[in-house]
Amino acid sequence: MPEQIYDYKNMDPTKVLAQQVGRETTANLKRFGFCEVDESRGESANVIDFGDFYIAQVIEGLGTKNIIADEMEKLTGKSFYEAIAQDTVAMIVNDLLTVGADPISVPAYFGLGDDKWLVQNPKRTNDLINGWAKACNLAGASYPCGETPTLFGIINPNTIDLAGSALGIIKPKERLVNQKNIKVGDAIVMVNSSGVQSNGITGIRNNVNKLKDGYLTKLSDGRTFGEAVLTPTFIYADLNREIFENKVLPHYIIHMTGHGWRKIMRANADFIYEINKIPTPQEEFTVIKQITGKDDKQMYSDYNMGAGFTYIVDPSDVNKVIKSANKLGYKAIDAGVVKSGPKTVDIKPLNIKFVDADMQLR
Repeated sequence: MPEQIYDYKNMDPTKVLAQQVGRETTANLKRFGFCEVDESRGESANVIDFGDFYIAQVIEGLGTKNIIADEMEKLTGKSFYEAIAQDTVAMIVNDLLTVGADPISVPAYFGLGDDKWLVQNPKRTNDLINGWAKACNLAGASYPCGETPTLFGIINPNTIDLAGSALGIIKPKERLVNQKNIKVGDAIVMVNSSGVQSNGITGIRNNVNKLKDGYLTKLSDGRTFGEAVLTPTFIYADLNREIFENKVLPHYIIHMTGHGWRKIMRANADFIYEINKIPTPQEEFTVIKQITGKDDKQMYSDYNMGAGFTYIVDPSDVNKVIKSANKLGYKAIDAGVVKSGPKTVDIKPLNIKFVDADMQLR
């Protein structure tokens, strides 16, 4: 059976088409006296002008990380679904944060292949529900419940499809993060990830059997590989709020998820994003590289490699961002600079370059 893995070359053209077709529907907002912020189309979150403030919205999904949680429960007897809930909320909320929005609410979508999943393991279900609420508290948002469809024949009855949406507010309007503000000379500040977070999971699942002890393979810090992979994704809402309170207005924010470090060049404008300093990736990335056979460029193309969130800011704001991160327990580095030139992510320490053709999201 061929290895199952996603291919962005298959998915991204559909995303671009949806953006193009969806743009034609924005005239309907005029009925309410609202309009779309045009520059937000194609960003991680869409923004609507409500007059005195902006409202941002996003929908996102976890992916397949909960399958690893299921496998680890078989091996350890422990439920990891509180962490899985945080992973899902983080995937949603962190996208919302990139436009400068403060999360208001995060409704959940629990897609089932069989409703018996909910009652087969009551602790797992309780961990999922309570974990969602805890994650919403981390984001500073409400949990207004959501949708739990049973889709016989569509979803695997032995698992669950986890996703959700979020609504956020940008007030005052000056807090809108707009790609138009990126300029030559801007600094690139990278904030650490918790590890793998929630991307590249399929590659891990496809190759973990190459490890003698699989998910129970011990790392140098005493954790198992499975525990390391299941470390919950950071929710950066507290950091965004701290930065804004310190009078920093980021010129651009990138949630380092799918597309890895290619995501740094998500904005439309042509700039060289020169990276001169990189965070040290967590040990689990070394294991992933070993079992998948990926080279450095492929790893940085697919994984966050220790950088979960990236801010592009005025050079005068670098220290404020780093101090804000340190205050909240994150680690941040002054990683690089924006230069004039064709759209490129140039990772100098590794001699890796990504060019415009490597990521077509807009």
